Formats: sequence, structure tokens, C-alpha cells
Amino acid sequence: MSDSTLVPPSTVVLVSGGSRGLGLAIVTDLLAAGVKVAAFARTVTPELEKLAAEHPDRVHVGSVDVTDLKAAQAFVREVEERLGPIDGMVNNAAVGQDSLHVHTSTGDIARIIETNLTAPLQLTRLVIRRMLGKGLRGRIVNITSICAQRGYPGLVAYSATKGGMDAATRSMARELGGRMLVNAVAPGFFASEMSAVLGSTQLDQIVRRTPTGHLTEPEEVVPVVRMLLREQTNINGQVLVVDGAASI
Repeated sequence: MSDSTLVPPSTVVLVSGGSRGLGLAIVTDLLAAGVKVAAFARTVTPELEKLAAEHPDRVHVGSVDVTDLKAAQAFVREVEERLGPIDGMVNNAAVGQDSLHVHTSTGDIARIIETNLTAPLQLTRLVIRRMLGKGLRGRIVNITSICAQRGYPGLVAYSATKGGMDAATRSMARELGGRMLVNAVAPGFFASEMSAVLGSTQLDQIVRRTPTGHLTEPEEVVPVVRMLLREQTNINGQVLVVDGAASI
């Protein structure tokens, strides 16, 4: 039972922060792969509502703040009743940062840590407990960032939370002893509001030093997430970087 290659592909996947951007792309991709998907976000977008309407038997969505553990627990129970036991999850929900550390308030630091580190650890604990209680051998994918591996001004607290999730990924993989596969995917910068803090000059510099010549696109990340959830693999406790070699 310790051989991680025996962990079956996930069939019911929970995705936090699944309403837009990379999260919505992950939900869409998993649906196309035949997976049942439960997605939540603080605000359910029309795009996510449309997916739920188009796939009523395979999608369950909800408006849940990832920091509200009781609401998350209720959502997980709803998912199990509608779609079946959860055997995969993607921790994608996060908030960004747009200030130098010396200008970041104590409240903002606490909010970033709670949303990006404390909440996903609590949610993962909840889901893992339920998986183990049902005798399931599941898969966990944490969406982190190259900010955890390379320094960028204006992203100190954000980087600290992503580094924490990278470390948690490795420790969980060890702790679970092959009963589950736990990995992280660290995308490069997207052209989004979360990268706006860097400004056009720094983003241009990132593009120039990236061998592939462009910022990361969600479509480049979702196949890696799908592989970790669906394909028979012995990858475990790893952080897979998808950034066109910008961080090398």
C-alpha cells in the first residue's frame, strides 16, 4: 500500500477559487476530461454558473470564502451528497499583494497569510480526513508560485505564503506515506491583476529573460494539473514550475 503508483486517478475534484482565471481554466479542463468538479469562490461568476448549468450532473458550485471553515465544511458535505466522495483537490484560491513590505499594513499581512496559507491548510486537512475515513487514496495539487523561489519586490507576504505551501506539499507527501499523491504547481506570472503590482517595466523584463518569450498562460498550466490528478504517475512531493524558464 505504500507504492504511490497505486493511487488511482481522481474522479471527483474540489477546486477552490474556481470562478475565474486559472481556477476556471482548471475546472473547464477537468470537465472536458470527464471528471466531476466541485468549485467554489467568494463570488460565483457567470462563467462558472454557465458551466454548472451545462453540466448539472457533474458540476457543483457555491459562493464560499475559503477562510470560512464552517462554510467550507458545509460545501464539502454538499459535494459528497451530489457528486460522491471527493478524491482529488486543487488549492487555487489566493489573494495577491500590491505593496512594498514596509507599506503593507498588519491587517493586510494577516489577510494574505490567512487566505493563502492558513485556509488551504485547513481545507486540505478537512478533505484528507474525509478521504482517509472513506478509505480513499486521493490526490492533492497546490497552486503556488515562482515567487516562492525567486524574489520580487512588492510581493513579500504573498511569496511567504506560497513558499509555505511548497514546504507543506513536501511534508504532506512524506506524512501520508504514499496513501495520497501531494504535489504543487508553481506558475510564472500571468497577465492579470495579480501581476499588475510589478508594473509594465518589470513585466517586460520578465518577458525578455523568458526563453519562450511570453508570460505564462493558464492553458500552459492546466495540462500539468490534469496530469497530477488523472494520470498514473509516481510524482509525489514535488513542485513543478511552469514559467518558460523565466526563474532559472
